[in-house]
Amino acid sequence: MRLEAAFFEEIEGGQDPALVSEAADRAAHLLVRGARRTEDPVVADRVLRLAETEGIETIAEVFSGAPADSLAGCLWRLFVLRQWVYADPGLAAREYDAGRRSAQVAQVVAGVADPPGPAELKAMVDEVLRGIAGSDFADVLFRAAAFARVVASGRASREEVSDPEVQRMLLLSEQLEAAGHQELAGTLG
Repeated sequence: MRLEAAFFEEIEGGQDPALVSEAADRAAHLLVRGARRTEDPVVADRVLRLAETEGIETIAEVFSGAPADSLAGCLWRLFVLRQWVYADPGLAAREYDAGRRSAQVAQVVAGVADPPGPAELKAMVDEVLRGIAGSDFADVLFRAAAFARVVASGRASREEVSDPEVQRMLLLSEQLEAAGHQELAGTLG
């Protein structure tokens, strides 16, 4: 059976993974490196609200496949962390509060107000994301990593939480912390 070229032109395919990866890298570079070069205070709020204005699905389409040791991968993890806090701030506050006792150093680094209620967690996660545009990106990564570590400790102390849920949050913490060290070394791409 011989297929004509027109047959293939009518088939819609998915996005080229190489093009998606390149777009993710370029967008992440502009968001992280470019935002810091501007003096416009509105830029930090735009970065913070990106998931709300564009939708987390759009961000996922571009950033979710990026490795943890890339700017795009870091942004994905930061936006997912914020999305989780906003989806259930009460649960986030309970898990964070439960973890404070066993992760005291991480609690200090995370910088959540005491007592850590839902509003305080939302304020902290927003402050961290604003830091993408306004502060040292390594600090942003270390604060988010510390927050995730405290939450993982809190999850581990709750009987109704499964081990995979604890491990996912712990992995997120480890990935963000490793990326923070790469950022300090100048090797985060």
